[in-house]
Amino acid sequence: MNNNIKVELLAPAGSFESMKAAIHAGADAVYMGGSRFGARAYADNPEEDRLIEAINFVHLYGKQLYLTVNTLMKEDELNEELYQYLLPLYEAGLDAVIVQDLGTLSFIKKHFPDLPIHASTQMTITGEYGAKELERLGATRVVTARELSLEEIRKIKETCNVEIESFIHGALCYCYSGQCLFSSIVGGRSGNRGRCAQPCRMAYQVSEDSKVLASEKEGFVLSPKDLNTLAIIPDIIEAGVFSLKIEGRMKKPEYAAGVVSVYRKYIDMYLQKGRKGYVIDKKDQQILFDLFNRKGFTEGYYKKHNGKDMITLTKPDFRAGNEALTKYLNETYVNGQLKRKIKGKVTISQHLPAKIELSMGKEESNVLQVTSFGDVPSLAQKKPLSSDDVKKQISKMGNTPFELEDLQLEVEDGLFMPVVKLNELRRESLEQLEKQYFSQFKRTKPKDIEEKEVLQSTNNNFSHYNQKKDTKFKGITVFVSRKDQLEVLLEEEQINIVYVDSLICEANQYKSIVEQIKNKGKQAYLSLPQIFRTEAKKYFNKYWNYIEDAKFDGWLVGSLEEIGFLKEKGIQGSIILDHMLYAYNTEAELIWKKIGGTKLTLPIELNYKEMKKRGGNGLEMIVYGHLPMMVSAQCIKKTTKGCDRKESILKLKDRLNNIFLVENHCRYCYNTIYNNKPLLLLKEKKEIKGLGVESVRLNFTIEDKQKTKQILQMFIDEYIWNKKVENQISDFTRGHYKRGVE
Repeated sequence: MNNNIKVELLAPAGSFESMKAAIHAGADAVYMGGSRFGARAYADNPEEDRLIEAINFVHLYGKQLYLTVNTLMKEDELNEELYQYLLPLYEAGLDAVIVQDLGTLSFIKKHFPDLPIHASTQMTITGEYGAKELERLGATRVVTARELSLEEIRKIKETCNVEIESFIHGALCYCYSGQCLFSSIVGGRSGNRGRCAQPCRMAYQVSEDSKVLASEKEGFVLSPKDLNTLAIIPDIIEAGVFSLKIEGRMKKPEYAAGVVSVYRKYIDMYLQKGRKGYVIDKKDQQILFDLFNRKGFTEGYYKKHNGKDMITLTKPDFRAGNEALTKYLNETYVNGQLKRKIKGKVTISQHLPAKIELSMGKEESNVLQVTSFGDVPSLAQKKPLSSDDVKKQISKMGNTPFELEDLQLEVEDGLFMPVVKLNELRRESLEQLEKQYFSQFKRTKPKDIEEKEVLQSTNNNFSHYNQKKDTKFKGITVFVSRKDQLEVLLEEEQINIVYVDSLICEANQYKSIVEQIKNKGKQAYLSLPQIFRTEAKKYFNKYWNYIEDAKFDGWLVGSLEEIGFLKEKGIQGSIILDHMLYAYNTEAELIWKKIGGTKLTLPIELNYKEMKKRGGNGLEMIVYGHLPMMVSAQCIKKTTKGCDRKESILKLKDRLNNIFLVENHCRYCYNTIYNNKPLLLLKEKKEIKGLGVESVRLNFTIEDKQKTKQILQMFIDEYIWNKKVENQISDFTRGHYKRGVE
C-alpha cells in the first residue's frame, strides 16, 4: 500500500468538451488555454466566460484547472493586457497559471500574490539549480524538461521545495522545449508564441560530406514517437514526480478521455497495491495504441539519454481508429455526466412556508448546507399532496450537476401545493447550493487594486527603465567556437571582448587561451553550453580548478541552470545572458538581473519596432551568425550512423533543398541544428545604435578562418569606422528584424 503518496493526474483540455471528458474519466486537474497567451494558439481555446464556466465545472467535482499563460510576452501585452485578462479568472477561483516568461511570473506574483505559479517546461528546467532559482522567485511547481532522467528528477526533488510535474504520455518535441526556433526562423510561426508549424515532423535527407546517411524516405529523423510510460509509472512516482502530465491539447475529447481513464486505473492500482500488485493488461496498452501513435511508442528519456528507437524514421502511418472504442469513450465520458451526490430534507407543514434543506459532503467539517423556503401550503380541496408527489418533483435533478442520494420527507396530511411551486423551490435551493459551493473558491480583487493603477505602475517601471541611462555604444563583441576563428580575432585591435566556446579545447587548455586573449589587451569570457545537464556538470566539476585558474573575465550563459551553478561556485566577473534567456519585456530583464545577470542579449524574435518600444539600453544584440534553430538531446549522427563520440557536422536537406547544418557536441551529449542562412544586420547600423544597445555581437560557429576574417572586417568598417561597406555575403537573412513573430 502507498497511501502516504499523493499524486495528481493532469490532463490536457484543448476545448470545453475535452475538459469535461477528462474530468469524467478521472483526471485530478486539467490545463487549458484561453483566447490569449497560450502555447497552443490553434487549439479550440474557450473565451473567458466559457473559461469561468470550466473553472466552476472542475471545482464542483473537487478538481483543479490551470491556465496556460506560457508564451513570451511583448512589452505592451504585459503592461496593457495581462492584468485585465487574468482578473475575472482569478476572481472566479483559477487554481494556477503556467508561465514561460519571467516577466509574466514577476507580474503575476506582484499583482495576484496568492495565485500559484507553475514554471512551464518551456523554461527548459534541466536541474536543481534552475529549480531553486524559480522557487526563490515564487514558483510553486516546476514542469521539468521532457529530456530529464529519473535520477535528475530525483535530485530536484531532494534539493528543492517545489512540486514536480513531468510528462507521462503524448507527443514529444525533438528540441528542448523553449529552445526551438525552427518554425519561427523558417516560417515565422514561433513556438514561443504558441504557433509552432512542426517542421520536425517533415522528412529530411541526412548526409555527411558527400555520403547520404538517410534518404527522405527514412528521413523523419526529427520526429519522435509518442511517449507512453504506463510500464514505468511506479518509477516516475518514486522519483518524486507529483503531477503526472498527459500531452494533447490539440487532440479530440475522446483522446483525453481514453488516455486519462487508462492512466487513472494504473495510478490507483499502484497507490493501492504497490509495485507487487502493479500488473499491466495488454488490452489497456492496445487502447492507448488505438487512440493515437506514431510508429509505436517510446518510454522517453527517463531511463536513457537518446536513441534511434525513439524516432519514427519513416512516415508515420496513423491508424484509422477503433470505432467501438471511440463510441464507448463518447458515450461514457465525452457525452456522459458526473453527478455530485447530495442529501435533502423537505418539510411541508400547515401554516408554515414549505422548506427544503440540501447538504453536500461527507465529512462533518466539510459539509455544505443550504435552506430555502417556498409558499405556505393550502388545505387540499380535492387530492391532497402525498410524500410520493413531493419526492417525484424534488428528485428531478435534470441537467444540474447533482444527484439526490437521500431524501427525507415530512409532509403533513391534507395539504396542497401546486407542482410549479415545488419545482420553483427545488430550483431555488439547487441554485443556492451551487452558488454557496462556488463562493468558497471565489477571490476578491487583490488589495482593491484598480486596473489603471496597475497600468500606471508597470508603465512607470518601463519609463524609468528607458530613462535610467544614456548608454554609450561600446563596440563589437565576438563569439568564437574554433581556434582558427580565434586567431583572426587576436589580430584585430577593435575587438575588446571575446566569448570563447567551452568546446574550443579541453579545460586544461583554457588558461593558455585566456592568456593569448589578454596579452592582446582583450577580455576573455567563457561561453557555457546551451544545455547544462549531468554531463556538463560532471565535466565542469571535474575540471573546475582549471576553469578557475584560467581567470576568465566573465561568462556567457545559455540557461538558468548555469546561473545557479556559477553562483554556487562563487565566481568572479560578469554574467552575460544569451538570447535564449528571453527578455521580451523589461520586467523580465529586471528579474534576470535580480537573479544575477550583468547584461542581457536582445531576443532575436522581436522586430525593430518591438525592440524600439521595449528599449535596448545597456543590452547586447546579435547582428551576425548562423542561429541555432534546435538544440536536442537526440543525436542525428547516432540515429543515422551510430555513436562514435567524434564531433562532426552533418547536413539536413529539406523538400525545398534548403540545407541545415547539424553539429553534435559529444562532451555534453546534445545536438545543435543551425539555420542555413546567417543572420546579417549590416546596413541597419543606425537603427540598431539608436536602440541604445551597449554592444553588438558576431557569432562565429561553422565559419572557416577566411570567412571569419571577411565578415569581421565588414562589421568593423561599418559599425566602428562608419564606412559605407558593400555587403559581400549574398545568401543571408535579416531574421525577424523586419517581420517579427505574431
